[in-house]
This record gives sequence, C-alpha cells and structure tokens, in this order.
Amino acid sequence: MSSLLEIKSSVLRQVQSRQSLQGRREPAAPASSPVTPCPDSTAPRVAEGNGEFFERMKNILQKQENMHRTAWTQGQDDSGTVPPPETADDACVPKKLTRRELDLLYEEVIYTVMNRVGVPSPDYVTNEGELFSYLQKVFGMEPEEHKIILNRVQESKRASYSLKVSVMEGKNLLAKDANGYSDPYCMLGILLGQNPREPEERKERKFSFRKKDKIEKRSNVREVLAANCIQATEVKPETLNPVWNEHFVFEIDDVYNDLLHLDIWDHDDDVSVAEACKKLNEVSGLKGMGRYFKQIAKSVRAKGDAASAVEENVDDFLGCLNIPINTIPVDGCDKWFKLEPRSSASKVQGECHLNLKLFTTQRDTSLSKRDSHLAIHEKLLSQILRYEHSQVKMEPYNWEGKLSQPAVTVLSHHAVQADLSPLQQAIIWWRCFSSHHRSQRMCYSFLLGLLKTIEEEWNAPSVQGELEASLADSFTLHTDYCLSLLSNMHQVFPCSSPTAITRCEFMLRGIGHIHTMHAFKTVCPFRKELHLEIATVIKKTTVEWYEGMISQYKPDEGTLEEKLRRLVLVVDAVCAEVQRGQNVYNKLFSSSVKVDFFILSYRQLEKLVAGDVSTAMENVCGTLEQEGSQLAHTMGETLFELYISLKTLKLFRETLPLRDTKMLALTGFHEWFKTSIHKWLQIVHEKSCDRIRRAVEVDQLEPVHNLSKHSTSAVDVTTCFIQVQQFWVQLDWPDSAGAFIFVTRLTDDVCSAALLYSELIKRKVEKSQLGQDNKNFTSQLCIALNNIEHVRMFLGNLPRDLDWQTLEQTMEESCGVEGKDQVDKALNAQLYNIDMDLQREAKRMITHLTDKMILDLKKYIQHISLSPDSINNDDAVSPLMKYLDDTLVIFNESLVKENLTRVLQGLWCLLLRMILDTVAENRGVSLEFYGRFHFTVEALVELFHAEGEGLALEDLRNEDYKALEEELRLNKCSSNELIDQFFLEKITQQRKLKHSKFGRISVKCYYEAPDQRLTVEILHAADLIALDTNGLSDPFVIVELCPHHLFPTAKSQRTQVKPKTLHPVFDELFNFHVSPEQYRHTSACVTFTVMDYDWLSTNDFAGEAVAPLSDFCGPDKPSSYGAGKMMQPLILHLSRTKPSDKPVLKMLEARTTDREAQEFVRKLRSQ
Repeated sequence: MSSLLEIKSSVLRQVQSRQSLQGRREPAAPASSPVTPCPDSTAPRVAEGNGEFFERMKNILQKQENMHRTAWTQGQDDSGTVPPPETADDACVPKKLTRRELDLLYEEVIYTVMNRVGVPSPDYVTNEGELFSYLQKVFGMEPEEHKIILNRVQESKRASYSLKVSVMEGKNLLAKDANGYSDPYCMLGILLGQNPREPEERKERKFSFRKKDKIEKRSNVREVLAANCIQATEVKPETLNPVWNEHFVFEIDDVYNDLLHLDIWDHDDDVSVAEACKKLNEVSGLKGMGRYFKQIAKSVRAKGDAASAVEENVDDFLGCLNIPINTIPVDGCDKWFKLEPRSSASKVQGECHLNLKLFTTQRDTSLSKRDSHLAIHEKLLSQILRYEHSQVKMEPYNWEGKLSQPAVTVLSHHAVQADLSPLQQAIIWWRCFSSHHRSQRMCYSFLLGLLKTIEEEWNAPSVQGELEASLADSFTLHTDYCLSLLSNMHQVFPCSSPTAITRCEFMLRGIGHIHTMHAFKTVCPFRKELHLEIATVIKKTTVEWYEGMISQYKPDEGTLEEKLRRLVLVVDAVCAEVQRGQNVYNKLFSSSVKVDFFILSYRQLEKLVAGDVSTAMENVCGTLEQEGSQLAHTMGETLFELYISLKTLKLFRETLPLRDTKMLALTGFHEWFKTSIHKWLQIVHEKSCDRIRRAVEVDQLEPVHNLSKHSTSAVDVTTCFIQVQQFWVQLDWPDSAGAFIFVTRLTDDVCSAALLYSELIKRKVEKSQLGQDNKNFTSQLCIALNNIEHVRMFLGNLPRDLDWQTLEQTMEESCGVEGKDQVDKALNAQLYNIDMDLQREAKRMITHLTDKMILDLKKYIQHISLSPDSINNDDAVSPLMKYLDDTLVIFNESLVKENLTRVLQGLWCLLLRMILDTVAENRGVSLEFYGRFHFTVEALVELFHAEGEGLALEDLRNEDYKALEEELRLNKCSSNELIDQFFLEKITQQRKLKHSKFGRISVKCYYEAPDQRLTVEILHAADLIALDTNGLSDPFVIVELCPHHLFPTAKSQRTQVKPKTLHPVFDELFNFHVSPEQYRHTSACVTFTVMDYDWLSTNDFAGEAVAPLSDFCGPDKPSSYGAGKMMQPLILHLSRTKPSDKPVLKMLEARTTDREAQEFVRKLRSQ
C-alpha cells in the first residue's frame, strides 16, 4: 500500500504538436493588449520579511479573483467612448464616380425633378429651387455648370407616362340577380383630358360605358373614350365580394388632366359589351382596335330601343369610379374607393380596392439611354447617402441611414419614374448602404433592417440577370468584410468598449441573417456554411493574439526565474482573454451565428499555453532535481503563481462538454510541479516559523480588545495558518496519492509551527517575569495560556479546513479501504500528538502559575494548622478562602473557559497535596486538628464547584481527594482501629495477589463452633526463596491470630524447621481458641510467617500470608475434623511488603506515647 502513496517520479508531458519557446518565430506585436505589463514586472523581487511574503502570496490568490471581477465589469463605465475604427481592404471599398459620370447622373436627377408627377406627401419638398440647391451640394456643382445642365434638360423631350392599375377586389356590391347575388366585372379606361373652359358642363353628366345618349348630342368628342384605353376584368359569378387581382397598364397623354374611369357591371346577357371588349385583345394595331370599338358602339346604339324593351338581357350597372390622374400620389396609392352612381337616379353601394402607380416609359437623358434604371438609381442613391453621411456630426459611426427631406423627395420621384418595385428598391438600398458602410461605417442594426426588408419583399422569379448578380456580389462582399473585421476583433471590437461590443453583436446578427435568407440561398447557392468560416477565423485570430502576447512579454528571455515570471504574465493574459471570451464574445457568437466562441478559443489557447509551460517546467525540474539544489523564495513564489494561473485556466474546462475535457493539454499539468511543490512547502514552513517568531517578539501580551482574552501573536499565528490553508485549497491537488503526501506534510508543518509558538510564548513569559510583580506576571501568563488554547482550538478545525473527508474519499476510490484507513490513521495521529503536546505545554505553564502561589498557600494552610483548638473552623479557614476567592476572580476574568478549568484542576491538586503533606507532618496530634482540615477540604470543594459553574464534583473527588480523606479519617482513629485498618489492608492485598516470586504455602483452616476452636493445618510450602549461601533455606512457619488486641491470650505457634529445602512439607496441626465475637471482626485473621532458621544469627524473613477468619468461621463453614479432611487446601501466595510503606504504620509510629502502637510497629520493624 505504501507504494500507492509515494511521490511518483516527475514525468513531464511532451508536447509534440507545437514548437518550444526557443524555436518560435516572433510575430509582430499586436496593436493593443488586454493586460498592461508593469515596467519592472520582470525585475527580481526581494523577500523583505515574513509579512511581505504572505502578503505577496495573498495578492497572488486575490489576483485571480480581481481578474474575474474585471472581466465581468470591464467597460461598464465606457459607454460613451468612440469604438475603434473598422478598417477594410481597398478591394472592399466602392469606387467613386468620375466627373463625367457625375455630370450625366446630375442631368438624370435634374430631369427627374423637372418631370415630377403625382401628389407629393407632406414630407416631400415641393419647391423646385430648393431641390436644385440641395442637388448642387450633393454633386458639388457650380452655378454655371448647373445652369448649363438645366438648360439642356429643359430643351429635351418631356417624359412619357403610363398608369399601372391593379384591380384587386370589391366588397358589399349591390345584388342584381334573383338569387341575391351579382356576376360583377369591371370595365376601365382613360378619359382624355377636358378643355378647361367647360368645367360646368362636365359636372352635369357622368360618363358611363353603357350610356344610351347619341353621339351627336355630345358637345365635345373628347368625351368619347378612345378604343385603346378600354380594358375589362373577368366576370366573377354569384358574389357580392369579388376578387379579381388583375393588372392593367394605360398610356397617359396628359398627366394633369386625364381621368381614370371604372365601371362595375352585373353580367346578364350572353353577348355583352364585356365580351366584346375582351376581343379587343385579339385586335392588332390601334387603327384596327378603333374600328372594332366603333362597330360595337354602333351595334349597341342601333339596338338601343330593343334593348330597353328586353331589359332582363342587359347588364346591370353596379357603380363607377372617376379618378383624376393628377390626384394619384407620387408613390402611388393602394386603397378602397367608394362606388359612385352614374346619375342621381342610380342606386349603388359598395367599394372597390385599386392599386394605382404612375411611371415613365420614355426619358430623354443620356444616361437613361445607356444604363438601366436599376444602375442609375443605385448610382444616385450612393451619391446622395455619401453626402448625407458626411453631414452627420454626432456619432457618425452610429448613423442609422436617415435621409433628409430633399433626398427622400428626389429618390422617391426617381424610383417612381423608373418603375422600380419595392423589392428592387430594397435590393438597391442594401447594395448602396452595405457598400458605403465598407468605407464609412454606420449602424449595423440599420443594415439588418434593410436585409429584413429584402426578405419581406422577396420574389425569386422577379430577380434575374443583372439584379441577381449584383445581390449575390453584395452578400459576398459584406460577409467577407465582416469576416475580415472578426479576424481583427480584439482591436475592432474590444471588450472595454460596450459600443464596439454592441456593434459586433448586430454585425454578427446581420451576417447570420444573410445566410438564413431565401434570397441568399437563391443567389449564393455554393457559399460555404457561415459557422465553418467563422470558426476558422476565430482559430486563426486566437493564435495570432497569443503570438502577440508572446512577442510582448518575451518569456524566452532572461534567467530561468525571469522566464517563468514572464510566462505568468502570458498565462494571466490568457485567463483574462478566456474570461472575456466566455462572458462577452461567446454570448454574441452563440446567439447570433450559433458558433461557440469560448470552446474554439479556449481549446486553442489551452494547447498553446500547455506547450510553452511544459517546456519551461522541464528546465525547472531538471534544475531542482540536481543534488543540493535549493529553491529560492522568489522562485518559489513565481512557481506558485504560475501554478495558480494554470489552475485558473484549467477551471474553465468545467463549462466544456465532457467529451471535450478529456483531450485537453492541461489535464495533468500538476505533475509538472510535483518536485517544486515539495520545496515550496518547505519555504512556506520556514516563512511561517519566521513570522511566528516575529509575532511573539512584538507581542505585548495584552488582550487584542475588550472582548478577547488572547493577544496579537495568537491572531498572527492563526492568520498565518489560515493563509497556509488557503494556499493549499488554491493548489487543489487533483492526484489523491500526492494530495495525501502533501496534506500530511502540511499538517506536520502546521503542528510543528504551533508547537514552536507554544515554546516561544512560554519563554517570553518566563523571561518577562523578572522585575515584575506577581499580578502582572499572572496576567501575562494567563494571556499566554489563552494564546496556546486559541491555537489549539484552531488546529482542531484542520480536518475541515484541509478537507480530510474528501481526501479520504478519493483515497478510498483510488486505493480502497486500506488507503482511507491510512489517511485517517496518519492525519489523526498528527492531530492527536499536537493536541497532547500543546496541552502538555499548557500544563507546564499552569504549574508555573500555581507554583507562584505555593508560598501564599503554605502560609494560609499553616495558619489553619497552627490555629488552637478553641478557634472556630470558619475563622481558621477564612484567610485561605479569601485569598483563593480573590485569585479565582482574577483567573475567571483573565482566562478562557478551557484554561480556567485547567488552572482550577491544577490548583485543586496542589491544595490537596499541600494539605495532605501538612496532615502527614502532624500525625499524632489532637482529633480537632484533623477535623479542622476536614472542614477545610469540604469548604474548598464548595468553592471550586461554585454551584456547578466551576469544576464538576467527580473531578473534585479525584484520587488525591480520596487519599486526603483517608488520611484524615485514619488520623482520627484510635491505635487499635489503625491496627485493624492495617490488617484489613493486608487481607485486601492478599486477595489481589494471584502470583508471587516469593513462593506459596498450602494450608487448611476449619472452625469447631461447640468448642470455639480453630484448627489450622500447615501442609507444605513451595518455591520459597533461597536465603542461605547454599542456595537453599531452612524454613519454618509461625502461625498467629491477629490483631493481638482481639486475641490477647492467643500465643503464636510454629512448625518444625525443614532444613535445606525450598519446598518443605510440614503436615502439622495447630489449635486456637476463637470466640464468635472475635472472628466476627473484619480484621480478624490468621497470619503465616515463613522464616529461615539461622542458628548463628537472627532468623531471616522469607515471606508472609494472611487469611481472614471470616473465610473459615461461621455457621456455614466446615466445623469438624472429618469435614476438614475433605476440604480442599487453601493456597496462599507469599509477599514481602515493607512495613515502612504503610501510611498506617507511620501514623502508629508517630504516636510515641501509645505503648501498644509502638510495640506493634517495633514488632513489624523487627521482621
């Protein structure tokens, strides 16, 4: 398993797809860069101190956050700035007209103005002089030149006009048939202009194609409708709302006086005027048409009477319209006309929908004889918009194509006279404005509107030949122009300019709209898909931008550290660029042209960065792996900064699709830093220790503020640890095995730094006690304790701060349960050890604190000890209690809760030991003495418990407390009670003794109640210790009933001596008189003392054992010799306890006036 957790050897990624830094050809530096380098950005940095080191490391981490924030807010306050210029190739800029071309075009537009027809709209300019003045400015014509061209136009023929009439539909017509419907059709034509002298007569009668008045009765032959002006629609059977949608063209002789006349009839007879009129289309030539019309009219007049006699066979009149030509607007009209009666007696109703438009058929200008109307109108519009744009002063780059009234007037008249359809006009406007935009930029949203107009008016069959080719050419030129801008997008559309970004958005929407238009698909069927072209441009632009960064920062120059520092600038610039691409550009491209800008640019930049960094890190690792190499502090900072920058760049992969993240070049970039990270952690540890030393040095050991109980050094230390933890969190090491090693080392470094701090702060306090009073020293010592506790509590959060849980999970996933257990074992062991170490340091300081109180405590305890028996216990204890109360108040104010508990525990143990020592030193005194100290102990318990706010009662009644209580209790006992206690302790020890190196003895004991006789059989002994020089002993056993004050008449008895053996067999029997009152005492027992017989000197003590009489004497115990024979032997292990170790013996020994006590002690000492 350990192999899974070792640091793998550094394996640097070999990037084969791209040349290294040393082999790259330097491109030209870009015009602008998103990152501005500091003039001394590559100068060597000096480690001014530990605070500066951590501040720089903090700035490195904040740099990434600031970069993200800047990318989000960049350009928010620059909405009023002018966007950068949008330059284009000369091939994309339209060519200007020659002077000769301008003169011909000027003649054309003057001719248009002088041949205006139709009713102008309120927005049109009607003053001819104003129009001429405007056109002179547009064309730059001098007055003399204008006069010459004007005279030439005046001498030319006037333009010939025609009227295009579209009969669309009718509604709410009068029902003439029995079925409630009619069979309507229309007859229409042009009434020639009337004599201005006969207006009144004209008003008396209204013309009708079916009037029965004789021709000779008419006062003017001009009222007769010429045959070449008669047209008729289809008959729409059985309807009151007919839809015809038929189109007719009429030549106009007099646009000022002619009249459009229209009749609507209900078709009834088999052969009607409508049928005859239809045959006019079959007659060729105006003369033939005239003769045929005369025959129809004559036939109708000849049969006039008959027709009136058979009324049901005649077409019924449904209404008419009379529209003067001079009332038609310039742009034509498309409206509903209310039907009129032919006389006051006629009954009509309903409306008719007509579309009327005037246009010229012949123009006497040089340009119109040479070029098409489309080409002429395009030239005219181009010339006008060039002038109009030049007059825009406020934000000309954002001009929305709004033309002045003279310009609109001239263009409208020319479009009408040239008979340009709305689609043709839309195409011409698009071509002119898109072409003009390439030389002088304007609003992209306006261009988008022109495209939408083409789409709305699109009719593929009507766009052929020259018009189709010109539209395709305009689409291609505009798309290529926009792609050329995208190839320079960092300069043309920088994120720092919201205006430029808005322009980029509408530009993308424009070219995106072009490629979805039916018009584009029709005229440019073989153009590549737009998203492929844009993707190619983005990739190329991204590479060029990166090469510009390399050229600007030159990361292949200088020392190794300088190269890395320059490389950091490059990576940071890439991160900023990727962030901008994600936040700004990607939204534009994704929504407008369905291209993921972020994925394309990120994959390019990520690959380029990986190639350069891997090359640089090869050199770094090669240097660091050399024997004895050291990592300079500044180099370590640079490597850390480079790692953080790369990690930031890699984090952008989270927004990529999963399939794209597996092949990224930065996937394993952390492997490049494995060697350097180890050395960097060493630098961090050294700097941490230096910072801790400095923090302790400047610490005044005063609370940071009123609400805290620790000083500045504790804050500095935990802040240092927090920063170290943040460094680790930012590293975010992805390899579980490597992460475990780093976390283990980081934890060990933090723990050792914490231990160093505890030692330093303790030394500072110890050093500062010289020359200080006890109060100040106590205050400083309390603050030092709080500092250590502050750090200890902080370290308790290491598992959370260093995310041990995630580490355990990853190790379990990669190495199984064994890996998880190893993490848990190693890290928790470190944490446990440092916790123990810090608590140990705290206890030492607490001991130091309580030791300062020993003299005062001795004084007050001695006061209690020396107080006469006549003094009340409260008075004797009062000085000690007041001293402790004042001291505990100071502790409570100065210490945090955990330390207060520790100090109370330490002080409590000290008091118990001191009282115990005092009692032990005063054995054999009066019982009142011990009672007073018992009172003192109980008062102290109450003080330290503080009604549940202090120490818990179970903590107060610890082993020291129990020992003191026992000492006091025993000292209040009589000598016989102490002797009883002595044997009770021996009985207890005997029962606990399960094995002994001094051997064992086998006995039988049974009691005969009738005779009150105790029988003791000494059977044998085994494994006795050798006390003679021959390696053997001469053992014998002394049997006694104890204690003697219970058995005053009982004499000790002994066995025979068994020479030269360690396993003697005695088989001897002894009898003792024991009354029930005697054996009922808990201390009553039989003692077996094994001795080694020496005839020349004192017998040697070999061991002893004891058996309580309660085990043999009593109603439920064997009581006859025969029963005793059946008993199992009792095996007792021997012991050789030193009598001086017994507190009871010391108490008895202290009672020098008690003869029995002294005799008992003497006898035991003599063994």
